[in-house]
Amino acid sequence: MRKTTILTAIVTAIAVTASAGCTSEPAAPNTAKDSPAQDAKAKGTVELKFWDMVWGPPEYIEVAKKLVAKFNEENPGIKVSYQSTPWDNWYQTFTTAIASGTAPDVSTGAGYQAFQFYQMGAILPVDDVVDEMKKAGKLDDFYEGTVESLKYDNHYVSMPWALDIRVPFYNKETFEKAGVAVPKTWDELREAAKKLSGSGKYGMVMPSDTGGTHYLFALMLNNGGGMFTADKKVDFMNERNVEAIKFIASMVKDGSINPAGAGFKGDDAVKSFGQGNAAMIIRNPGFKDALPEMKSKIGIIPPIKGPHGETATIRWANNMMVYKQSKHPAEAKKFLTWWLENNTPLWTEGHSNQLPARKTVAKNDYFQKDEHVKFILDHYVPIGTGTGARYPSSFPELNEIEGEGLMQTLTQELIMGKDPTESMKKAETKIKEIMKQK
Repeated sequence: MRKTTILTAIVTAIAVTASAGCTSEPAAPNTAKDSPAQDAKAKGTVELKFWDMVWGPPEYIEVAKKLVAKFNEENPGIKVSYQSTPWDNWYQTFTTAIASGTAPDVSTGAGYQAFQFYQMGAILPVDDVVDEMKKAGKLDDFYEGTVESLKYDNHYVSMPWALDIRVPFYNKETFEKAGVAVPKTWDELREAAKKLSGSGKYGMVMPSDTGGTHYLFALMLNNGGGMFTADKKVDFMNERNVEAIKFIASMVKDGSINPAGAGFKGDDAVKSFGQGNAAMIIRNPGFKDALPEMKSKIGIIPPIKGPHGETATIRWANNMMVYKQSKHPAEAKKFLTWWLENNTPLWTEGHSNQLPARKTVAKNDYFQKDEHVKFILDHYVPIGTGTGARYPSSFPELNEIEGEGLMQTLTQELIMGKDPTESMKKAETKIKEIMKQK
């Protein structure tokens, strides 16, 4: 599952001394029988460290290692070492490395990692990579908005390699038995949820953790809303957002959303859906794999039109970044570019649980022959937008907004039946504090 939200551990201020060295020139060959490290140094080989998060099952790591080996074979003057970095305590792992001067040259990471570390002075902009891809006609291969969403402070701080998105799933068998049609509008969604609720069953299950906040983001965006104005001013209480949150509150009042969700985590919600106690759930693209025994019963609800005609959902661009501590920035960027253009095996062989950020990769049979994935790529990815909408790109504060707990509290209060407007006002106050806006 994509890790979009940076853990909100409070870390002491880190002083980063960053420098970018020049590209090494090849030295005269050494015929002595040195160790591999000495031999590489003697030949002037540039050594790079690549830290990659765990984006899939064990085979993902093996495939990633093979890709690194392939790059090294194709680029004899560069030797990249691969480190698989677990998500547990990953934030401390990176901040400690940055502070000690041992940061990697290139890494993948959480959704807002590049923005936060750029703000700390640790990330090297990749404007030249974007320019080169644009000149080569390769930039249009990325899904619309994904590259621009990674622009901050007038610089591209990273490049997208994968996408995560939230879509609504439903139990086809439950719908058929109840004679309920798949909803196409909010009104139809509410009515369907009502008909599917009763006797301990619910039309929808929504947890109160981060996964539950994705319901809120998805519906606000589906209604043409967003937390910010186009110039990044907090606009949480705009009428489209209020309408979306009140819609969720109305479903709670109808008895269509399981009240136990106030204490649920994402896995609890999945279990409830899997047991047939909920007919609808909003999850990530690989959701069907979480319930292999009922794959044939899981359907995807096509994009629903909001009251004003919009269709949208929440989407994140998972990305790769280059660190300022790298002594070989040119080679690091070369590796980053190569990885973006050659990473199809991460899915076809490594079974990454993300979606590709490039359209040509998405055309591979691996995706096109998977009915669910193809549908999401065709119908949901193009209408996805970021947490910071209506502002066009991401920024460091989104990490805290997604992970600090304010949206989780709002979700929990909605499930508990509390006044939606008052709960929203509390969330807005927190968002303004984070953004340092009055």
